[in-house]
Amino acid sequence: MLKLENLKLSIDEKILFENLNLEVNAGEIHVLMGKNGVGKSSIAKAIIGDPNYQVEGNIFFDENNITNLDIYERAKKGIYLLNQSPIQIEGITNAEMLRAALSEKTGKGINIFEFNKELEIICQKLELDKSFIHREINVGCSGGERKKVELLHMWMLKPSLIILDEVDSGLDVDAIKLVANSIKEYFEEYNPGILIITHSITLINTFDDYKVHLLDDKKLIKSGNKELANEVLNKGFKELSNTFVISEN
Repeated sequence: MLKLENLKLSIDEKILFENLNLEVNAGEIHVLMGKNGVGKSSIAKAIIGDPNYQVEGNIFFDENNITNLDIYERAKKGIYLLNQSPIQIEGITNAEMLRAALSEKTGKGINIFEFNKELEIICQKLELDKSFIHREINVGCSGGERKKVELLHMWMLKPSLIILDEVDSGLDVDAIKLVANSIKEYFEEYNPGILIITHSITLINTFDDYKVHLLDDKKLIKSGNKELANEVLNKGFKELSNTFVISEN
């Protein structure tokens, strides 16, 4: 589904990564881990097409080269980023945005009755008051409410690739559990590829199986499974970075 091929990523002439290779298939969960400032979030932004980043190499999605496509086109293809600090957008309600986005994605008109009914069902599932449907996007929302609104958008847009950029940041235990369970339920129903960027194993341990990639010094230094994530938790990034050789995976 997603393939990063010999990716060189820079911003303002500063090289963040070189020769980065990664594949995420449908039904797979991949986790990027690394110390603060290593550039994990930059990879997410490069995948969605942030124009502030310079990309060499190739980004493939569903076997199509999307390296030169803008954010709009990548979103239409089914790539969705749920980040740690969702922005607020005044003057546009969640319902208005979602109707427009779905119409653009499908090329069809929206059945308002079915659309509203689905929104209400998802709000109930997320323990989100139905008033949020017609509220301006994230205006006056707490951190937890913003994450729920992002999940609402995810369920309505039904992306096939989901990128979670430290989505558990700033959430209490109950909120993290709700977010994790909602993403797991979506994963089991729609079988997307998921790329998770996190420092914590609380969210990723919601899933039964996942692959872990440890990043440091402009490269991927080790790939493994949940045992690697637990090793990171127990030993820390610095100690592991000094012992691992560059991974060929």
